[in-house]
Amino acid sequence: MLSTREHPATLAARVGRRRVRASVAVELSLQTEADAEVVLSIVPAEGWAHDETLSISSNGRALPVAEFADAHGTRAHRVPLPAGKSVVSYRGSVSAPSTPAPSDDFDPVRYLRPSRYAPSDDPRVLEAVTLDSISTRDRVREIAHWVAENLDYVSGVSGPTDTALDTLRERAGVCRDYAHVTIALLRARGVPARLVSVFAPGLDPMDFHAVVEAFVEGRWEVVDATRLAPRAHFVRIATGRDAADTAFLTTLSGSVALESVEVTAVAVGDLRPDDPDTAILLR
Repeated sequence: MLSTREHPATLAARVGRRRVRASVAVELSLQTEADAEVVLSIVPAEGWAHDETLSISSNGRALPVAEFADAHGTRAHRVPLPAGKSVVSYRGSVSAPSTPAPSDDFDPVRYLRPSRYAPSDDPRVLEAVTLDSISTRDRVREIAHWVAENLDYVSGVSGPTDTALDTLRERAGVCRDYAHVTIALLRARGVPARLVSVFAPGLDPMDFHAVVEAFVEGRWEVVDATRLAPRAHFVRIATGRDAADTAFLTTLSGSVALESVEVTAVAVGDLRPDDPDTAILLR
């Protein structure tokens, strides 16, 4: 069940004793012609932040915010926006929780089903790739390699409504598209898979990043066919079936224009090299 609490637009800082792993930040500028309402998924999932502040204001006035946490620890913020310009600012120091993200026994079924952007039941998905592997781990590895080798990372060639089928046809896209293709191919081959939005230290150009978790031998392992940043440094934001569940900005009512977005994610210490064939868990 969703939990909700009302609080002012500035969250009280939470200080922990764990070693800081990264510093993250988000700046959004939104413009509305009339009253609107949005949901933001821009802060680290539960258990990650040591120290954080979130402020949302419009025309210099702080706005009320309702925070919701879902079953995976995703923290979303529902915000009513008045007409005019609104500014969202988040800062946080984070480190990995000591335990994995919450999951339940039904998740492997939930994330094996087709979804809006990953229509794994379409025959064209199953026909897209011929696999030789038998084990789940080998299937995951083979699909990740296929996506990495057969798609080109190109900004601007895909749209927000494109599905894995569109990307398979165009053979190009951005991280969201890579994730949807990977998820659809995995589910079509009987491997539960879900999308995770993350902060990704080392990503260039910096932005929110979309990756995949595949259910392998009883645990969720990170798969990122873009290979643009080391997986060991990812910071979980939101978890779901596909981008419909994990988008950083969802408009519930009215019309909202995103004027600018700036994301920062800086690791403390050196970035570790990433072997794509090594199993990595995202907390």
